[in-house]
Order: sequence, then C-alpha cells, then structure tokens
Amino acid sequence: MKSIKRITLILALIGTTFSIAQESIIPKEKLVDTVHENETEYDSLKNTDTIKKELLKLSKNKWQWMADKDVDKLAVLFHDKSKFVHMSGSWKKDKELEIIESGSIWYKNAAVHDVAVEVFGDNTAVLWNRITLTAHVRGYDVSNEFTVTEVYKKEANDWKLLDLTFSSVRDTHKIEH
Repeated sequence: MKSIKRITLILALIGTTFSIAQESIIPKEKLVDTVHENETEYDSLKNTDTIKKELLKLSKNKWQWMADKDVDKLAVLFHDKSKFVHMSGSWKKDKELEIIESGSIWYKNAAVHDVAVEVFGDNTAVLWNRITLTAHVRGYDVSNEFTVTEVYKKEANDWKLLDLTFSSVRDTHKIEH
C-alpha cells in the first residue's frame, strides 16, 4: 500500500514539475502557434473566412446582376469556359449571357434561404445556395425551389465562376454545413 502511495506522489510531483517548467519556458501565446507546423498552411486557414465573405458578397451580387440583366458584369464574372446547368438543358457562357440579355430567362428574384461555402486552398471554392427563384421563362412567371451549386476559381486577383448548376429541390431541403 505504501508503494502505491509513493508512486502516486512521485507521478503527481513529476506532472506538477513538468507543468511549471512548461509554463515558465514557453509563453502561452507561443503554444497556440506551435499547433501549425507549416506557417503557409496556417496563413491559408486565417484567409478562409475572408475568402468566404468575399465569395458570399460576389454570389449575392451575381443574383442581382442576373435580375438586372447586367450582362457586362456577368461577362467579367463568368469564366470563358464556364458551364450552366438548368432544368431545360446545359450550355456555355455565351448562350447564358444571350439568354439573360434577351430575357428568355429573366431571373427576377433569387430569395436566398441558406448558403454554405467550402474553400479549397486560396484559389478554389464551392458555394451552395438554397433559393426560391422567381423567374420569367418562355412568357410565364414561375417560382421554383433550387439548391444552386457555384464553383469559383481565382485567376490573378479575380474570382471567376466556372459552373452554375440548378438542382430542383423541395422547399424542405437543407444544406448540410
């Protein structure tokens, strides 16, 4: 019994000594930094929130530009090789801009209910928007529930939309964050 008490006391003293030594040698603010072995990776993680905010604003602007039929701003945003997937078909940048400008699909309002963003490094991101889209299509006003997937890539200092895909969903659809 005495040997168990001695071992317990020795272990407690070692733990206390180690804890005191650690606190006196390494300041607490340095302990946080040591979690990240690669400083570039750590900087990238710090940038993620900034990138997400930037993309959320860009996506919101995109919906407004679509509603306003502002094809000049959209032409800058859409990558030259971008693809668009709708309920009625898939096409490339030029056709999407033509459709918006002509009003054959007029995105009157995208009521965004939820948005999730995933950032991959400093130059690639995916956004998922849960929306109710009110649009004028082929002479009719329609309202549909969608989850819209947007894929972005940063080129030089500008984000470019590579893909915009509309997936028809129920109004109870949830985006997992």
